[in-house]
Amino acid sequence: MRAVVDDIDDWYQDFVKFLETDTPEGAVKMLRRWRIDEEIISAIRERHEAEVLRIRELEEPRTVVTDGRDTWYTGPKLGDSCWPAVERLLRGDGWSEESLRSLDRSSTRIVSLLNHPKEKRFQTRGLVVGYVQSGKTTSFTSVAAKAVDRGYKLVIVLAGIHNGLRRQTQARLVQQLVEPNPTQWTQLTELEHDFTPPANPAAFFGAQNKTHVLCVVKKNATVLRKLSTWLKKAGAYLQDCPTLVIDDEADQATVATKSINPLIRGVLDSLPKNVYLAYTASPFANLLIDPAEPGGLYPRDFIVNLPKPEGHFGTEVLFGRESIEGESAEDVDDGYDMIRSIPDTDEPLVRPMTKAEVEGFEPEITDTLRSAVEYFWLATAARLVRGTGKKHSTMLIHTSVNTSVHDSFREPLLALRSEASKKLDNPEYRRHLHDLWETETSSVRAEDFGERKIEFEELEEHLPAVLARCRIIMDNSNSQDRLDYDNGPVIAIAVGGNTLSRGLTLEGLAVSYFVRAVSAYDTLLQMGRWFGFRHGYADLPRIWMTDELARWFRHLATVEAEMRRDIDVYMTEDKTPLDFAVRLRTHPALQVTAAAKMKTAVKAASSYGGQRVQTHYFDLTQARLEQNIEAARSFVRSVESQVAHVEGTDNRIIYREVPYQDVLAFLNSYAFHPDATEARPELLTKYIEQRVTHAGALRRWNLVLLGSTPKSEEKKFAYSGSAVVGLVSRAKLKEGGQDRTFADIKTLMSRPDAVADIPEADPSLNEEGIRRLRRQVAPDTGLIVLYAIDKGSQPAPGREPARVPLKAPEHVIGVGLVFPRPSGPDDAVEYEYVSADLSRVQLEEEDLSLLEAEE
Repeated sequence: MRAVVDDIDDWYQDFVKFLETDTPEGAVKMLRRWRIDEEIISAIRERHEAEVLRIRELEEPRTVVTDGRDTWYTGPKLGDSCWPAVERLLRGDGWSEESLRSLDRSSTRIVSLLNHPKEKRFQTRGLVVGYVQSGKTTSFTSVAAKAVDRGYKLVIVLAGIHNGLRRQTQARLVQQLVEPNPTQWTQLTELEHDFTPPANPAAFFGAQNKTHVLCVVKKNATVLRKLSTWLKKAGAYLQDCPTLVIDDEADQATVATKSINPLIRGVLDSLPKNVYLAYTASPFANLLIDPAEPGGLYPRDFIVNLPKPEGHFGTEVLFGRESIEGESAEDVDDGYDMIRSIPDTDEPLVRPMTKAEVEGFEPEITDTLRSAVEYFWLATAARLVRGTGKKHSTMLIHTSVNTSVHDSFREPLLALRSEASKKLDNPEYRRHLHDLWETETSSVRAEDFGERKIEFEELEEHLPAVLARCRIIMDNSNSQDRLDYDNGPVIAIAVGGNTLSRGLTLEGLAVSYFVRAVSAYDTLLQMGRWFGFRHGYADLPRIWMTDELARWFRHLATVEAEMRRDIDVYMTEDKTPLDFAVRLRTHPALQVTAAAKMKTAVKAASSYGGQRVQTHYFDLTQARLEQNIEAARSFVRSVESQVAHVEGTDNRIIYREVPYQDVLAFLNSYAFHPDATEARPELLTKYIEQRVTHAGALRRWNLVLLGSTPKSEEKKFAYSGSAVVGLVSRAKLKEGGQDRTFADIKTLMSRPDAVADIPEADPSLNEEGIRRLRRQVAPDTGLIVLYAIDKGSQPAPGREPARVPLKAPEHVIGVGLVFPRPSGPDDAVEYEYVSADLSRVQLEEEDLSLLEAEE
C-alpha cells in the first residue's frame, strides 16, 4: 500500500490530463489499457470522488441538480489560459481576493454541472439565478472561460433585445476573453455589428480550425433565423463542436414568445452537443415554463443560486422585507432609509395616466422631482470631494415607456438646471440646498458605510461645475444622444423607459425618480436599475417613488427570499428540478409574470400549518378603524358569553377553549388591508374549515388580549366591561409616511407572543422551539392574539430614522394567529403560490413506461 501512496500523486495528475479529452469513465479505461494496477486505479477514483464531493458541497452557490450528473470539472489547473486572464483583469480592476475566490468557487460549481465536452451528444438545460446589477456578466464570462479551457468550442451569448446591451456585452467579452488570448478566438460578431453569416461555416468548425468561436447576438427574430440557418449549413462539422449557449436576461423574450422562443430552440436543435445556460435575476417566467414540453427550455437539469456579492444593494437591502417561514419578524432588517415618497397627487403631473393623455403631455417639475434633481447635484458634488468610486454620476427618471413623454421632460429639466445655476449665488437658495443636504445626510449616516460625511461647505464650491457639466439625456430607441460612458466622466440626468430597464448598466447611478405603472414581478424587478454596487458612495443613493411601488418592492424582496430558500432547502433534501417546483408567492395586485409565460403554471400548495400570521399593513381611515374595533369587541363579548375559563394579568387576558366558529366570524368581520398577502380572510377561513372538517383540528382556540402595563387610564383599552388591557405602541415605517391613511408597522408580534397562552414558556425560545412546545402543549389548538395599538404611538428611542409616529384617528386593532403544525398530512390552501406543473412530466414518463411495456 505504501507504493500506492507514493505513486498516487503522479498517476492522479495523468488522470486529470485524460479528463481534458475524455470523461472520467474513459480516463479509467485509458489507465487500464496501460495495465495500471487496480489498487492504484481504485485510489485514483477515490481521490477524484473526493474532489467531486468538495465541489458539490460548496456552500455557495446553492444548487439543485438532476440525479446522476457526472461532476467532471474540479477547478482550474496549470495550462489554462482563458480563466487566468479573466482573473488577472478583475484583480487589476480592484477586485478583492475574497471576491475573486467567491467568483472562482461559483463558476467552478457551474462548470462542474456542464457536460463533458467529449460526450457524444447532449442537450442540457440549466438556470442561474443572480441579483439585479450584481455581476451576472462577470459570472457567465468566467463560466465561458473555464468551459473553453476544457474544450468547449463555440460560445453563443444571447444578449437581450436591445442594441445597447448587445454592444455592452460584446465589449466585455472581447476585453476579458478575446484580447488576452487573441490567437485562440474567432469572432462571428463585432462591436457595432450583430451576426452576419460568413460564407463558409465549415471553416469555423472543421478540424483545421483550432480556435474557439464567439458569437454575441440580440434575441431578434431576423438575427436568430440567420444564425440557425447558418449553423445548419455547417452540418456534420458540428458533431464535435461542444457549445455553450448563454441566455442573458433569460426571462425576456425567451419564454413563450411566438417568434423568439422557437428560434432559440431551432439554434439549439442545430447543435448536437449543447448546454443552454439561462441567466436572470428575475427567473419567475423561467421557473414556470412547461417542464413537459419536448425540446423546451425548462431548467430540467440544474438550478443554481448565485451567492449575493459583498456590498451589493439589492431589493431587501433597500426596501426590507417580511419574515418568511422559520424567521421572526424582528430578526429581518427594515432596509436602509433611502426611499423617498412621491405623493399620489404628483403622479399625473409627471406621467400620462391614460393613452389619450400621451399626445401633447407636458410634465411639471413637482416639489418631489425638484428635490430629487437638487439632491442629485449635491450628491455628485460630494462625490467629487471624495474622489472615490465610479467617475460617472447618473440620475434616472423613469415615468413612462412612451418616447414622446421622455422628450417632453427635456425643456423643463433644462429650465430647472438654468434656474438653479442663476440662483447659486442667492443666499436663500444656498440655505435651501444646505437644509436639503443636512436632512438627507442625517437620515443615512455616512459612517455606517465606512465613509466620511461631506459637509455642505466642502461640496458647495463644486456645484457650479456640476450644473455646467450635467447633461439632460433622453435615452430611448428614437434618441440620437445616448448615454456613453466611454469618452470621459459623465454627469447626466437620463430620462428613459425600456432601454434603461433591462441589463444596461447605469454607471454611477445615485438618484432614481420612478413612477412607472407595472403589472408583473419580473417587469418591476428589472426596472430597479438602482440595484448594484455603490463603492465610494454607498451612503448617497436615494430613490423617489410612490408608496404603493415601495410596498410592491418590499413584497418582491419577500418573494425572492422564499424562492432562494426553496432552492436551498430542496438541495439539502436531494431533490431535482423535475421532482420539485420552486413556489412563487402571489400578490393581489401584481402578476408573477405575463399570462402567456405562465399558462401551464398551477396553484401550488401552501399551508398555514406551523406558521405565524400577523397584520402589519393597516388602513388608517376612521371608518376602517372603527369597524375593526367593533369586530374585536363583538368577538370578545361572544367569547365571554360562552367561555368560563379566563386568566388575567395586568397586560394579558387569556380565554381558552374558544369555538372556531367565533374565530371565523371575527375574521370575516375584521377589515384586513387589501395588500396583505398572508393575512387574507378567504385563505385563513378556508384553511381553518379544511382542518376542522378533514382532521378534526382547530376546533378550539385560545384567545389572548395582549397589552402593556398601563401608565394611566387614557392608556387603557376596553374590549368589554371586564376585559381591559394597556395599549401597546407600534410606530409605522417611515416609508409611506406621507400617506396618513396607510401604515406598515412591519412587526406586530414578538417571538414570545407566539406562546402568550403558555405562561411557563421560556421567552428565549427560537421559532422551531416555539413550534415544538406548541405541539407538546396544544397540538390541535390555534392561538389568536389581539393587540390594541395606541393611535399616538411614537418611535422607540434609536428607531427614529426608520420610523415615524402612527398618528391614527382611532386606536388600531392588530391580529396575530399561530397555527399548530399538523402531525399528519396537511390540507393545504392552494391560492397563495404558483409553480411549474411537474405532474405533466410524471404523466409523460408514465405514458412512455406504458408504451415500453407494450413493446
